[in-house]
Amino acid sequence: MDFTSWAGIAYGIAAIGVVAFQVALALGAPWGAYAMGGAIPGPFPARLRVAAAVQAALLALTIAIVASRAGLALATWSDAAGWLVWVVVAIAALALVLNSISRSAGERRIWVPISIVLLASSLVVALDVRI
Repeated sequence: MDFTSWAGIAYGIAAIGVVAFQVALALGAPWGAYAMGGAIPGPFPARLRVAAAVQAALLALTIAIVASRAGLALATWSDAAGWLVWVVVAIAALALVLNSISRSAGERRIWVPISIVLLASSLVVALDVRI
């Protein structure tokens, strides 16, 4: 297995964790202090639960894109994944910036390291590093 494949797996594992967190928020988990700047500690109100569910779905889509680009799954997506993976890299970079400037210390402590993994691994996949 090459470096791109391992990076794709790392992205998938990290992103599945984020998806699980967003799904938990959507279902009412009291973890608002660790999301969206920590503005709403405790369970999210209905509109933010919907936002968490949408984020979970979009993150699941990024997993599929990265997996396809890394050659791990969805071979029929490979043409589109070649450029869509750069959208994933941009989203990961934005997430890193936003998590880094969050007012919530807990959010920074948890999500900055995960954002670094998502950015680094998606970038390796985008560059198709075959070591």
